[in-house]
Amino acid sequence: MTVDDREILDGIREVARQHLGFEGELRPEMLLAEDLELDSIKILTLAVEVENRFRVCLDPSSEARVETVGDLVAEVGRQLARRPDDAG
Repeated sequence: MTVDDREILDGIREVARQHLGFEGELRPEMLLAEDLELDSIKILTLAVEVENRFRVCLDPSSEARVETVGDLVAEVGRQLARRPDDAG
């Protein structure tokens, strides 16, 4: 089963609402720190809860590249693509 970008974005939106109290619109071009007003603790919370939601392990070396919601969607998509078919 493959998960598309829309499903990943919807999952991130749900994580942001449940764990960060974010109620606004979530768009791919939004910056995590500036637009979502996430400090380092909230960004870490988002990352951990996204990992839990999608059952992936985000690559620490890619953290510097993840600045926007779209970057996070792309990184989750990459991790899901690397997962063996039977891991879902």
